[in-house]
Amino acid sequence: MNAELEYTIMQHRAAELRSVAAEQRRVQEARQGRSAERRRRRSVFARLLAS
Repeated sequence: MNAELEYTIMQHRAAELRSVAAEQRRVQEARQGRSAERRRRRSVFARLLAS
């Protein structure tokens, strides 16, 4: 295969991998954010019960 074509294909694959990784990162951050919100709500509720 032509070296330039191989390089172009490699760049395209790398870009696809970066976009998939970014999407997975956003999903993970959203999941962590939701669980953090739940923890905060519970702690506020627990403070109200404790007082």
